[in-house]
Amino acid sequence: MERLRQRIEELWERADELSPADTEAGDAVTEAVDLLDRGVARVAETAPDGTTVVHEWLKKAILLLFRLRELETSEVGPFEFVDKLPLKRDFARAQVRVVPGASARWGSYLAPGVVLMPSYVNVGARVGEQTMVDTWATVGSCAQVGSRVHLSGGVGIGGVLEPPNAVPVVVEDTAFVGSRCMVTDGARVGRGAVLGAGTILNPTIPVFDAETGEELPRGVVPPWSVAVSAARRRVYPGGEFFLACVLVIKRLEEGERHDKAKLNALLRSHGVSA
Repeated sequence: MERLRQRIEELWERADELSPADTEAGDAVTEAVDLLDRGVARVAETAPDGTTVVHEWLKKAILLLFRLRELETSEVGPFEFVDKLPLKRDFARAQVRVVPGASARWGSYLAPGVVLMPSYVNVGARVGEQTMVDTWATVGSCAQVGSRVHLSGGVGIGGVLEPPNAVPVVVEDTAFVGSRCMVTDGARVGRGAVLGAGTILNPTIPVFDAETGEELPRGVVPPWSVAVSAARRRVYPGGEFFLACVLVIKRLEEGERHDKAKLNALLRSHGVSA
């Protein structure tokens, strides 16, 4: 893999010179993206200290792929697509359940037990074992979604390709992301955390602890906690306004399973949609 990494870095240095006619370069880039597709490599992973380590050369490989491939037309039943990347195939062999209306791009990885309702998974993304990607949810490019996660209906997990060192969204194992949540710009949902419906999480929106009032790191919902969308009052010359924030309303015991009835009751007690 080190040899391939060096080759991708060399190609990146002269990316402006490349074209689809450069078949040797195309073969190298295809080999790198195929590692992502098979789950052998990943764009990003969590270090022991909790930070996200980005493997920039793999993102560079994806970006080079778009330069080195021509648009191609493909047909699936009555549908026609025109793209530079094919869709994933062989879901049964991968032990992935895919409901009609769902699609995943080649270069994404879906682990055994993943369920895709009508939804979309983009190139470079990784979805862990037994994770549910519910109806109309989107997993953006290079997003890293853990195992046994539930992405509810209409969830938007943002993608990022450029610049290559940009940190992707990370949703850690056993998290629950409520309907219509938007998690973008390198935000992180901690292991076992719950996001209430409609919550917007990104590094520009403050996160507060409801018990202490402490401001937590922006764009991060701590592990084993329940967080919801809220607003904070700000006074401007033109009047008082309410700006979005995220409120951590409960800390869970590590390993505590999400009881749906109890979770709905908790959210309703805080005036939040279940």
